[in-house]
Amino acid sequence: MNKIERRKRRKKGVRKKIYGTGTKPRISVFKSNRHIYAQAIDDEKSVTICSVSDYEKGAKKTVGGAVVIGERMAERLKEKKIKEAVFDRNGYLYHGVVKSVCEGIKKGGLKI
Repeated sequence: MNKIERRKRRKKGVRKKIYGTGTKPRISVFKSNRHIYAQAIDDEKSVTICSVSDYEKGAKKTVGGAVVIGERMAERLKEKKIKEAVFDRNGYLYHGVVKSVCEGIKKGGLKI
């Protein structure tokens, strides 16, 4: 198995336990070699509520930029009157950029 297949296998195990609703969405993180993305998903309706990426000004694919992405995600969810969410690390280790996104969401005032 290569690296991508191993991540997809871990992702299946994580997704068995995590489920997002309209009032408590699942925040999924994806990172490529160049960029990082986060989106809030309502699994009941299979709809993306909002999304954030490092394409926006002031955010880079660094640990500091990931905190900014998390804070922006928290702001956008607060505008939609959502106060808590479930964090989906998407098969990645809870370390580095993925951990920083989660910390940024918590710093933005959202309960995870």
